[in-house]
Amino acid sequence: MIIERSEHPQWLSNTFFVADQEGGTAIFVDAGGPVAPLIERIKALDLTLAAVLLTHHHYDHIAELGEVLEAFPGTPVLAHPTERELTEHTTGDLLPGSKLDFGGLEVEVLHTPGHTAGMGALLVNQSDVFTGDTLFKGSVGGVRAPGHTTYADLRSSVLDVLLALPAETVIQPGHSEPSTVGDELENNAFVRIWRGLDEEGTGSCTVGGEPAELILLGPDYDGGHKAWVRWPDGSDDLVAGSALDS
Repeated sequence: MIIERSEHPQWLSNTFFVADQEGGTAIFVDAGGPVAPLIERIKALDLTLAAVLLTHHHYDHIAELGEVLEAFPGTPVLAHPTERELTEHTTGDLLPGSKLDFGGLEVEVLHTPGHTAGMGALLVNQSDVFTGDTLFKGSVGGVRAPGHTTYADLRSSVLDVLLALPAETVIQPGHSEPSTVGDELENNAFVRIWRGLDEEGTGSCTVGGEPAELILLGPDYDGGHKAWVRWPDGSDDLVAGSALDS
Protein backbone atom coordinates (compact mmCIF):
# COMPACT_ATOMS: atom_id res chain seq x y z
CA MET A 1 0.00 0.00 0.00
CA ILE A 2 1.21 3.49 -0.88
CA ILE A 3 0.33 6.52 1.30
CA GLU A 4 1.48 10.03 0.48
CA ARG A 5 0.60 13.22 2.34
CA SER A 6 0.50 16.93 1.61
CA GLU A 7 0.29 19.43 4.49
CA HIS A 8 -1.14 22.90 4.03
CA PRO A 9 1.45 25.47 5.18
CA GLN A 10 -1.12 27.73 6.85
CA TRP A 11 -3.70 25.34 8.30
CA LEU A 12 -1.42 22.32 8.80
CA SER A 13 -4.26 20.20 7.45
CA ASN A 14 -3.39 16.96 5.69
CA THR A 15 -4.50 15.73 2.29
CA PHE A 16 -3.64 12.12 1.45
CA PHE A 17 -3.72 9.78 -1.42
CA VAL A 18 -3.72 6.05 -0.77
CA ALA A 19 -3.03 3.47 -3.47
CA ASP A 20 -2.99 -0.30 -3.58
CA GLN A 21 0.12 -0.49 -5.79
CA GLU A 22 1.95 1.33 -8.55
CA GLY A 23 -0.19 1.24 -11.67
CA GLY A 24 -3.24 0.42 -9.55
CA THR A 25 -6.08 2.23 -7.84
CA ALA A 26 -5.94 5.30 -5.59
CA ILE A 27 -8.25 7.36 -3.40
CA PHE A 28 -7.90 10.85 -2.01
CA VAL A 29 -8.68 11.42 1.68
CA ASP A 30 -9.74 15.06 2.07
CA ALA A 31 -8.65 17.83 -0.28
CA GLY A 32 -7.48 20.82 1.74
CA GLY A 33 -4.34 21.05 -0.33
CA PRO A 34 -1.87 21.60 -1.66
CA VAL A 35 -3.18 18.92 -4.02
CA ALA A 36 -0.89 19.67 -6.99
CA PRO A 37 2.04 17.54 -5.78
CA LEU A 38 -0.29 14.63 -5.03
CA ILE A 39 -1.90 14.89 -8.45
CA GLU A 40 1.56 14.80 -10.02
CA ARG A 41 2.47 11.69 -8.02
CA ILE A 42 -0.76 9.90 -8.96
CA LYS A 43 0.01 10.50 -12.62
CA ALA A 44 3.69 9.56 -12.22
CA LEU A 45 2.70 6.26 -10.57
CA ASP A 46 0.12 5.57 -13.32
CA LEU A 47 -2.70 5.35 -10.78
CA THR A 48 -6.43 5.46 -11.44
CA LEU A 49 -8.20 7.77 -8.98
CA ALA A 50 -11.36 5.95 -7.90
CA ALA A 51 -12.84 8.39 -5.37
CA VAL A 52 -12.34 11.32 -3.02
CA LEU A 53 -13.40 10.49 0.54
CA LEU A 54 -14.05 13.41 2.89
CA THR A 55 -13.79 13.14 6.65
CA HIS A 56 -15.85 16.31 7.20
CA HIS A 57 -16.93 19.60 5.66
CA HIS A 58 -14.55 22.18 7.16
CA TYR A 59 -12.84 24.42 4.62
CA ASP A 60 -9.30 23.44 5.56
CA HIS A 61 -10.14 19.87 4.46
CA ILE A 62 -11.96 20.63 1.19
CA ALA A 63 -10.47 23.92 -0.09
CA GLU A 64 -8.86 22.39 -3.19
CA LEU A 65 -11.48 19.76 -3.99
CA GLY A 66 -12.29 21.62 -7.20
CA GLU A 67 -8.67 21.25 -8.36
CA VAL A 68 -8.80 17.50 -7.84
CA LEU A 69 -11.96 17.29 -9.94
CA GLU A 70 -10.42 19.44 -12.66
CA ALA A 71 -7.52 16.99 -12.89
CA PHE A 72 -9.76 13.90 -12.65
CA PRO A 73 -13.22 14.84 -14.00
CA GLY A 74 -16.14 12.71 -12.88
CA THR A 75 -14.40 11.28 -9.82
CA PRO A 76 -16.96 10.33 -7.14
CA VAL A 77 -16.81 12.45 -3.97
CA LEU A 78 -18.20 10.73 -0.89
CA ALA A 79 -19.00 12.04 2.61
CA HIS A 80 -21.32 11.34 5.53
CA PRO A 81 -24.86 12.53 4.66
CA THR A 82 -24.70 15.29 7.30
CA GLU A 83 -21.42 16.57 5.89
CA ARG A 84 -22.70 16.36 2.31
CA GLU A 85 -25.36 18.96 3.12
CA LEU A 86 -22.54 21.42 3.85
CA THR A 87 -20.15 20.51 1.02
CA GLU A 88 -20.23 21.18 -2.71
CA HIS A 89 -19.32 18.59 -5.35
CA THR A 90 -20.24 15.50 -3.30
CA THR A 91 -21.89 12.69 -5.21
CA GLY A 92 -22.51 9.91 -2.68
CA ASP A 93 -22.62 8.86 0.95
CA LEU A 94 -20.07 7.40 3.36
CA LEU A 95 -22.44 5.42 5.54
CA PRO A 96 -21.18 4.40 9.00
CA GLY A 97 -20.36 0.71 9.15
CA SER A 98 -20.12 0.32 5.40
CA LYS A 99 -17.13 -1.22 3.62
CA LEU A 100 -16.05 0.04 0.23
CA ASP A 101 -13.63 -1.61 -2.18
CA PHE A 102 -11.38 0.38 -4.51
CA GLY A 103 -9.09 -2.03 -6.32
CA GLY A 104 -6.96 -3.60 -3.60
CA LEU A 105 -8.11 -1.08 -0.98
CA GLU A 106 -10.85 -1.95 1.50
CA VAL A 107 -12.19 1.09 3.34
CA GLU A 108 -14.31 0.69 6.46
CA VAL A 109 -16.29 3.80 7.41
CA LEU A 110 -16.32 4.66 11.13
CA HIS A 111 -18.63 7.34 12.53
CA THR A 112 -16.71 9.55 14.98
CA PRO A 113 -18.90 12.56 15.91
CA GLY A 114 -17.74 15.35 18.17
CA HIS A 115 -15.72 17.83 16.13
CA THR A 116 -18.60 17.64 13.63
CA ALA A 117 -21.82 15.65 13.66
CA GLY A 118 -20.95 13.58 10.60
CA MET A 119 -17.21 13.24 11.14
CA GLY A 120 -15.98 10.01 9.59
CA ALA A 121 -12.82 8.02 10.12
CA LEU A 122 -11.61 5.71 7.37
CA LEU A 123 -9.93 2.41 8.20
CA VAL A 124 -7.99 1.26 5.14
CA ASN A 125 -6.94 -2.39 4.79
CA GLN A 126 -7.19 -2.80 8.56
CA SER A 127 -3.80 -1.08 8.93
CA ASP A 128 -4.21 2.71 8.74
CA VAL A 129 -7.05 4.84 10.08
CA PHE A 130 -7.58 8.35 8.77
CA THR A 131 -9.03 10.21 11.74
CA GLY A 132 -9.87 13.67 10.40
CA ASP A 133 -10.08 16.15 13.28
CA THR A 134 -11.03 13.64 15.98
CA LEU A 135 -7.64 12.35 17.11
CA PHE A 136 -4.17 13.77 16.57
CA LYS A 137 -0.70 12.77 17.65
CA GLY A 138 -0.72 13.76 21.33
CA SER A 139 -4.02 15.63 21.21
CA VAL A 140 -7.72 15.44 20.37
CA GLY A 141 -10.21 17.50 18.39
CA GLY A 142 -12.21 20.38 19.81
CA VAL A 143 -15.97 20.67 20.04
CA ARG A 144 -16.40 24.36 19.26
CA ALA A 145 -16.03 24.34 15.47
CA PRO A 146 -19.01 24.76 13.09
CA GLY A 147 -21.26 21.69 13.10
CA HIS A 148 -19.83 20.27 16.34
CA THR A 149 -21.68 17.99 18.75
CA THR A 150 -20.47 17.31 22.31
CA TYR A 151 -17.48 16.52 24.49
CA ALA A 152 -19.11 13.19 25.35
CA ASP A 153 -19.32 12.31 21.66
CA LEU A 154 -15.69 13.23 21.05
CA ARG A 155 -14.47 11.25 24.04
CA SER A 156 -16.46 8.18 22.96
CA SER A 157 -15.25 8.49 19.36
CA VAL A 158 -11.64 8.51 20.54
CA LEU A 159 -11.83 5.85 23.26
CA ASP A 160 -14.57 3.51 22.07
CA VAL A 161 -14.00 3.64 18.32
CA LEU A 162 -10.51 4.72 17.30
CA LEU A 163 -8.47 3.50 20.25
CA ALA A 164 -10.40 0.22 20.32
CA LEU A 165 -8.54 -0.70 17.12
CA PRO A 166 -5.41 -2.90 17.39
CA ALA A 167 -2.42 -1.16 18.97
CA GLU A 168 -0.34 -1.36 15.79
CA THR A 169 -2.95 0.52 13.73
CA VAL A 170 -1.38 3.65 12.24
CA ILE A 171 -3.26 6.86 12.93
CA GLN A 172 -3.21 9.24 9.96
CA PRO A 173 -4.67 12.45 11.42
CA GLY A 174 -6.22 15.42 9.69
CA HIS A 175 -3.40 17.62 10.99
CA SER A 176 0.28 17.04 11.69
CA GLU A 177 2.21 13.79 11.98
CA PRO A 178 1.04 10.14 12.16
CA SER A 179 0.98 8.06 15.31
CA THR A 180 -0.32 4.65 16.37
CA VAL A 181 -3.17 3.47 18.54
CA GLY A 182 -0.67 2.07 21.03
CA ASP A 183 1.26 5.34 21.26
CA GLU A 184 -1.89 7.37 21.85
CA LEU A 185 -3.16 4.99 24.54
CA GLU A 186 0.08 5.44 26.47
CA ASN A 187 1.17 9.00 25.68
CA ASN A 188 -1.82 11.18 24.84
CA ALA A 189 -2.48 13.35 27.92
CA PHE A 190 -6.25 13.48 27.36
CA VAL A 191 -6.48 9.75 26.83
CA ARG A 192 -4.38 8.98 29.90
CA ILE A 193 -6.85 10.82 32.14
CA TRP A 194 -9.83 9.23 30.41
CA ARG A 195 -8.27 5.82 31.03
CA GLY A 196 -7.67 6.60 34.69
CA LEU A 197 -3.88 6.52 34.34
CA ASP A 198 -3.44 10.18 35.39
CA GLU A 199 -5.44 12.44 37.69
CA GLU A 200 -7.59 15.33 36.52
CA GLY A 201 -6.25 18.81 37.13
CA THR A 202 -7.88 21.09 39.68
CA GLY A 203 -6.98 24.56 38.43
CA SER A 204 -9.32 27.40 37.55
CA CYS A 205 -9.64 29.55 34.44
CA THR A 206 -12.03 31.75 32.52
CA VAL A 207 -13.18 31.18 28.95
CA GLY A 208 -14.80 34.15 27.27
CA GLY A 209 -15.21 35.73 30.68
CA GLU A 210 -16.98 32.67 32.11
CA PRO A 211 -15.39 30.83 35.06
CA ALA A 212 -14.47 27.18 34.60
CA GLU A 213 -12.35 24.44 36.12
CA LEU A 214 -9.23 23.65 34.10
CA ILE A 215 -8.95 19.87 33.93
CA LEU A 216 -6.07 19.77 31.45
CA LEU A 217 -4.10 22.24 29.35
CA GLY A 218 -2.64 19.77 26.89
CA PRO A 219 -0.66 20.07 23.67
CA ASP A 220 -2.31 20.65 20.32
CA TYR A 221 -1.20 19.73 16.81
CA ASP A 222 -0.11 23.29 15.92
CA GLY A 223 2.33 23.72 18.80
CA GLY A 224 -0.29 25.51 20.89
CA HIS A 225 -2.62 24.04 23.49
CA LYS A 226 -6.01 22.38 23.78
CA ALA A 227 -7.93 22.97 27.02
CA TRP A 228 -10.30 20.52 28.68
CA VAL A 229 -12.52 22.59 30.94
CA ARG A 230 -15.49 21.89 33.20
CA TRP A 231 -18.27 24.42 33.53
CA PRO A 232 -20.03 25.21 36.83
CA ASP A 233 -22.98 23.01 35.79
CA GLY A 234 -20.62 20.01 35.62
CA SER A 235 -20.50 19.76 31.82
CA ASP A 236 -17.15 19.30 30.07
CA ASP A 237 -15.80 21.11 27.04
CA LEU A 238 -12.75 21.06 24.76
CA VAL A 239 -11.59 24.47 23.57
CA ALA A 240 -8.49 25.95 21.98
CA GLY A 241 -5.93 27.05 24.53
CA SER A 242 -6.11 30.51 23.01
CA ALA A 243 -9.76 30.72 24.14
CA LEU A 244 -8.64 30.89 27.78
CA ASP A 245 -8.54 34.45 29.07
CA SER A 246 -5.05 35.55 30.06
